[in-house]
Amino acid sequence: MTKTAKITFEKISLPKSGTLIFLVASDGKLPGMANDLDQAYDKFISKAMKVAQFSGKSSSSLELVSPASLSYGRILLIGLGSNDDPSLVDWRKLGGSIAGILLSNKIDKSTLIVETIKGNASDNEVAANIAHGATLRQYKFDKYQTKSNDKDGSPGFEITSLSIQCEEAAKVKKLYQDQFVSLQTGVFTARDLVNEPANVLGPDEYAKRIKGLAKEGLDIEILDEKALKKLKMNALLGVGQGSRQGSYLAVMKWNGAPKSKAAPLAIVGKGVCFDTGGISIKGAGGMEDMKGDMGGSATVVGLMQTLAKRKAKVNVIGVVGLVENMPDGLAQRPGDIVTSMSGQTIEIINTDAEGRLVLADALWYTQDKYNPSHMINLATLTGAIMVALGKEHAGLFCNNDELADQLVHSGKQTGEPVWRMPMGSAYDKLINSQFADMKNTGGRWGGAITAAQFLERHVNKTPWAHLDIAGVAMASTKSAINQSWGSGYGVDLLNNWIAENHEK
Repeated sequence: MTKTAKITFEKISLPKSGTLIFLVASDGKLPGMANDLDQAYDKFISKAMKVAQFSGKSSSSLELVSPASLSYGRILLIGLGSNDDPSLVDWRKLGGSIAGILLSNKIDKSTLIVETIKGNASDNEVAANIAHGATLRQYKFDKYQTKSNDKDGSPGFEITSLSIQCEEAAKVKKLYQDQFVSLQTGVFTARDLVNEPANVLGPDEYAKRIKGLAKEGLDIEILDEKALKKLKMNALLGVGQGSRQGSYLAVMKWNGAPKSKAAPLAIVGKGVCFDTGGISIKGAGGMEDMKGDMGGSATVVGLMQTLAKRKAKVNVIGVVGLVENMPDGLAQRPGDIVTSMSGQTIEIINTDAEGRLVLADALWYTQDKYNPSHMINLATLTGAIMVALGKEHAGLFCNNDELADQLVHSGKQTGEPVWRMPMGSAYDKLINSQFADMKNTGGRWGGAITAAQFLERHVNKTPWAHLDIAGVAMASTKSAINQSWGSGYGVDLLNNWIAENHEK
């Protein structure tokens, strides 16, 4: 469990102890409290900035020892940069940078003054988003580290408290608690799941943890292999048949809509707890990263927890397929043909293209049983998406333009960007098989697209989107708000999409 600083919101008044943080614009002006500082103090800061050649560059910092006449020990100046209209995402990143600077400088107690900030965002929004970013940055996954060190993101130093001073402290506190506290819980849960080693978080343990979320108010159903066989989920079961662990489909239901019978949204995730590639085994280099091949499912679990905690006014079904892909003597082989729950037959060309097999049955089951108004799946599905987009965007594949536009917008709102990729019949025909209805790979070219075409054959006419998050969910680029190997990508994105488009 990550321990984060106690964040409080208070009216503006100079603190009596700790470190005082000022935000400095690129023109060298102090937005907060500047007019209330005496002339000598103002000159002291100005001279220090000039001597240190501190220009207020974005996220840069300058630490000063306070004059003896002041009650607090240190002054920390943090640059705002030259952006005249920062977005709320920019303010979150600044909050993350502030937390990183506090950790690096071993500052345990501090006060940040937020007043008369530049840009179109209100001071209240700025303060709440800074607090959110600072909290996200403090996440650490160190439960298996027994030796302490003081590096940022590792065991050792922790921030004790961060007081954010603003004019309307009570309103900011409510805004922060309403919008961000439950979201942080879900993001941290998703990060924890992705970071866990596969010898701890196999399908059996994962199913137990999901079952434990019933205490959050979610209705949980775990379908075991006996139930999956009865449902004829042979595509999903084929992936896990070489593992000593069981295969499962976990269903999480949140019924929060004012009209309880309103059609639900459905969020589906790939939960391959470890992917060796099966008989088509991967190379040894980097295989350890395949503990994160359940990143899509982790997002679904974190999202469902967030929705329950904030009592979202919407009905949502979260479905995750949990398997382990191992090269046992019972494992499926290239050339095998399986019949999916949809009744369509699939030729297995490559057993390392397993995630789409899990999702095929999970998607069909979800649309068939729950008739959702919209269905979105997330999966660390292909390396090809990283070739196309690197680690900056998730790949978005969609059969509905309105849904695609909404997800692109939410990506911009949350700093979890998506990039829409093409689909169409020219790509779809690449997965036609001479022996079955389809094959599970379409060849080298357009690999992320043909994987999406495979999934689309299992969604019927439901408005649907597929997010390929292979580049952003695990071993992702470290940022101001995340220094962890597992990012928790998608929890914020989908929470925002639901709040803006499906809650009244």
